[in-house]
Formats: sequence, C-alpha cells, structure tokens
Amino acid sequence: MNWNLICIKDDLVEDAGVAAMVNGEQVAIFFLPEAEDKVFAVSNWDPIGKANVMSRGLTAHLQDQWVVASPLYKQHYNLSTGQCLEDEVFLKVWSAKMVDNEVYIAV
Repeated sequence: MNWNLICIKDDLVEDAGVAAMVNGEQVAIFFLPEAEDKVFAVSNWDPIGKANVMSRGLTAHLQDQWVVASPLYKQHYNLSTGQCLEDEVFLKVWSAKMVDNEVYIAV
C-alpha cells in the first residue's frame, strides 16, 4: 500500500469535510477528532445526486457509526465502509491516517 501525503491538519476543519484531487479523482476528506480513526477519505461524488458534493455534507455519529449526510438528498454514508444506510449504493473509500500533523491516504 502506497501512502500519499494529501494535506496537513491545518488544512482540515474539525467535524467537516474538504475536497482534494487525488490522481484525477475528487476525494472528500473528513477530520473527526472524536472518532477513533480521526480522518476518513471517501469519494466526493454523490452517486444519487450525481454531483461532487460529499465534502459539504454534515457529519454525525449515527447507529454506532460515523457518517456523512449527502447535502443533496440527505442519504447517510458510513465513512469507514462507504455504504449508504438508506439505499443500495456505496461511496468509494480510501484508507486514511494522520501522522503528526500530516494527512495521508492510501492509493
């Protein structure tokens, strides 16, 4: 697994997402200080709304899992697995980690 430096902690917003381009694909990166993993990386593409908006979604701890709600139609997606809680669709997920103040995702 190759870890690529994506940004630093200061580029992120607590309990919210930011978008980054990784190998030509938009990735939504979420920083959740209360979560065990702290950072999550999922596709910025909303498969139902058909737009790159997931980084603007609201985060929550719902049904014992960290999720992001699509800003378009409000479906909830598990940030670890990408699975939608309401429909049979998924977001692409990347492994993510923070080392010191640097944020990496596996590509």
